[in-house]
Amino acid sequence: MEGGRLWQPFWRGKRVLVTGHTGFKGAWLCLLLKELGAEVVGFARDIPTQPALFELAHLDDDLRSIRGDVRNFEHLRTTVRDAQPEIVIHMAAQSLVRRSYHEPLETYATNVMGTAHVLEAVRQTSGVRVAIVVTSDKCYQNHDAIHGFVEADPMGGSDPYSSSKGCAELITAAYRDSFFSSTAKAETAIATVRSGNVIGGGDWAEDRLVPDLMRAFAADQPAAIRNPLFVRPWQHVLEPLKGYLMLAEKLWDAPGDFSEAWNFGPRDEDAQPVSVIADRLAELWEGDASWELAVGEQPCEAHSLKLNCEKAREELGWWPRTTLDTALQWTVQWYQAFQNGLDARAVTQQQICQFLGTKIPLNTQVPTAGFAKAG
Repeated sequence: MEGGRLWQPFWRGKRVLVTGHTGFKGAWLCLLLKELGAEVVGFARDIPTQPALFELAHLDDDLRSIRGDVRNFEHLRTTVRDAQPEIVIHMAAQSLVRRSYHEPLETYATNVMGTAHVLEAVRQTSGVRVAIVVTSDKCYQNHDAIHGFVEADPMGGSDPYSSSKGCAELITAAYRDSFFSSTAKAETAIATVRSGNVIGGGDWAEDRLVPDLMRAFAADQPAAIRNPLFVRPWQHVLEPLKGYLMLAEKLWDAPGDFSEAWNFGPRDEDAQPVSVIADRLAELWEGDASWELAVGEQPCEAHSLKLNCEKAREELGWWPRTTLDTALQWTVQWYQAFQNGLDARAVTQQQICQFLGTKIPLNTQVPTAGFAKAG
């Protein structure tokens, strides 16, 4: 099967600490880990949106959820020591570009010092075998080049969010070289991961394309689009999450070979302009779904962004299972199922099982109009 497989026996009973577990991506990761049989502890400041997939999926019932801020080092260190995780996946972040213009200090404090705090807490806790720091495809120094960025390209960022993610990469590399290298005889393997623009059901963040479109379509209103010609690497949220977990398996077995930076993005042809995504989502939604150009001055963002993921394909055996159109179909089907009152957790678990190619339990099957097949 294209895209590689997760080894489910590896994850059964593994103690995993996820920071930022209440966010859109974090909630999907926790549900995926639970499907694989892991024991999950989450650490996050709050529920970031209303509604939120974390609450709709009742994840508080399935894992130990701790409210805390990665900017508070003492609380974070105590949490890591108490949880005794074998694997740490750091996802907590201020994740919105536009918000970073309004709150640059919070963005840097969370994304830069928060990352340093996580790494220091890991350094001071014995038994952590793997730590993965999630940054962003926007960490690269971007001059609107048409080629896909490779992992060795320079870090940069012309806005607070992007530059904060570049800083997180540099901090992680420094910690790895100083405290977690083979010469330091450290027991922990450290890697960073950079994914494309993830999409999927259960995202209600502000100023993010797909949630903005879904809100507008559900309300029978035209969605306002800021930059219809900008190109981004779109992918279903499960694609990079699977990559992170495949990487964790490799780091566990051979830390010296995989403790570095990794890209997890879509196929080259799935890096598409915003207008293409908006048009296809409107077509899939049907009805009066439409969009219009937003008025007013917009903050500066890169016009084009692509990732080269050959390294992950060649060295990890990872490659996207889903096409962009499948990702868009699954996204619309999720939001329409939610709008029709279906159980959000069941819908999410059904998509996870379809993605993994595993049997869908009877208690999670929902009467959707047939999810598109992966691939």
